[in-house]
Amino acid sequence: MAAYAVVMENLKERAEFMNESMQKSQTITDNMISILGSFDHRLSALETAMRPTQIRTHSIRKAHENIDKTLKVAESILAQFDLARQTEAKILRGPHEDLESYLEAVNQLRSIVKFFSSTKGLKSGIGMINHASSLLAKSVLKLEEEFRQLLTLYSKPVEPDRLFDCLPQSLRPSTGSPSKGDGTGTKEHQRSLETVVYHPPALIPPRILPLLHELAQQMIQAGHQQQLYTIYKETRSTVVEQSLRKLGVERLGKEDVQKMQWEVLEAKIGNWIHFMRISVKLLFAAEKKVSDQIFEGQDSLRDQCFAEVTGNSVAVLLSFGEAIAKSKRSPEKLFVLLDMYEIMRELQSEMDIIFGSQYCSEMREAAKVLTDRLAETAQETFVDFEEAVEKDATKTSVLDGTVHPLTSYVINYVKFLFDYQSTLKQLFGDADDGHSKDQLGVITTRILQALQSNLDGKSKQYKDPALTQLFLMNNIHYIVRSVRRSEAKDVLGDDWVQIHRRVVQQHANQYKRISWSKILQTLSVQGASPAGNASFTGEIVSSNTGISRSTVKDRFKTFNMLFEEIHQRQSQWTVPDSELRESLRLAVAEVLLPAYRSFAKRFGYAFLDLLNITLEMNSGSPKSSKLFIWG
Repeated sequence: MAAYAVVMENLKERAEFMNESMQKSQTITDNMISILGSFDHRLSALETAMRPTQIRTHSIRKAHENIDKTLKVAESILAQFDLARQTEAKILRGPHEDLESYLEAVNQLRSIVKFFSSTKGLKSGIGMINHASSLLAKSVLKLEEEFRQLLTLYSKPVEPDRLFDCLPQSLRPSTGSPSKGDGTGTKEHQRSLETVVYHPPALIPPRILPLLHELAQQMIQAGHQQQLYTIYKETRSTVVEQSLRKLGVERLGKEDVQKMQWEVLEAKIGNWIHFMRISVKLLFAAEKKVSDQIFEGQDSLRDQCFAEVTGNSVAVLLSFGEAIAKSKRSPEKLFVLLDMYEIMRELQSEMDIIFGSQYCSEMREAAKVLTDRLAETAQETFVDFEEAVEKDATKTSVLDGTVHPLTSYVINYVKFLFDYQSTLKQLFGDADDGHSKDQLGVITTRILQALQSNLDGKSKQYKDPALTQLFLMNNIHYIVRSVRRSEAKDVLGDDWVQIHRRVVQQHANQYKRISWSKILQTLSVQGASPAGNASFTGEIVSSNTGISRSTVKDRFKTFNMLFEEIHQRQSQWTVPDSELRESLRLAVAEVLLPAYRSFAKRFGYAFLDLLNITLEMNSGSPKSSKLFIWG
């Protein structure tokens, strides 16, 4: 219990101590609150006293900020006024001294107008806007004049020699006329030129084009697009037309073409083909580059200007082609029509690119129409030629039975056709299915059939049937030999050649029969007179014929007389082909000589005179084209 009492006593003492401590702490806290309250009152009073000063300080600071801003605006305005004075001086001097500086001044004027237009409430800004706008109007007029002068100064017609130098070497003219160049070689050679790269000339110096471009842009920004269009069209179109005239291009219509002699017209067509190639690949291509660079970024204006600049020149070129296509058809025009069709096909893809815009649609369509019309006229000329060959009624006659001029003309015509195989494939359709080759074969066959039909008619003009056969033999042999030595053989085939070789042999046999059957009858023992019915076999008389010596003499006399008549007549006839001539001589000799020698041997050598002498004197002389080996 005592211990408990002690503990309790201790606890009591501690509780009293804690109570005293808490009372002291509360007293300190109350004192601190009192002190802090006093401070708060004092600070509030101080703040109240300082507030007017803070307000004045803030106002001063704001005023300083506004002054700074105002100064900066004033500085920028003054800078714009100063820039305006500098720009005005450049504008008044004009663009001639320093075009680039002048263009820079124009841009600065625009920026000045924009600056003052966006600055509100500045009375002097309105005056500056008006002044700068007035200067801009004057500057654009000067820019317009500068564009005109600069474009005119550097827009000169292109000399023909300069254009010729841009051609591949094989197409450059050897003299002043493009038709005399080396480009008139074989069609295979010309087709190899399709892969040649052309390098159009620079029509305006490269250093000038950026200046013209900038001037054009300035005029467009100032709303002077129409003036720009007019200046460019008038200047460049004149230059292009002058370049073509210098080259030799002339405006010719159908009536002009009809009046020309063929030699003159043929030369002009040859020139036109070269003019088309030069114009499209060089002149128009170069002109397109000029408009592309000057009007870069202005696609519609660019295309419109290019169309206007080249339109008249293209029309002049195509009008000549149209005049040829519409002119009266004739066989000699076929190949120039094919040449013209060929160049139009060659240039088609490039024309589609160069004149690809909507503004050039008429030119593209005109070129396509000309190409189609040339093809149509060429096809019609084929038909005309076939009819002309079959109905040819020229009075030209070959008295010696040689190859008729019509035959050589037609054969040369057909040979030339095969120089145009690729063109004809295009003309008659794609070659992929082989139909164009068949079509060429059909055309060739029909032309040759027409020729043979005409030759049959011409052969009937001869009074001597032997000469009729000789004439047909010579002409058909010439046809066959020419076909065998040309590309026509691949189209007509070996069967055609063999059939017509047999025809040649048939006419040769007919010639021998008609010419020599009568004279061989004098060597026959059948009948009492030379006019018996001996066939063309060279029948040899037998020893027991019982023919009297006087009869034999009469036979020899008649033989020599008939032989002399044939000699005099046929010594004027001709077999121009040496192989055919020699084979015909041998064929006649193989029949006539054995019959004569057998008859002479049986009845006496005294009469072996005229025939042997002439035969043996001339049998080794094949140089002459005359048929009669003894003539």
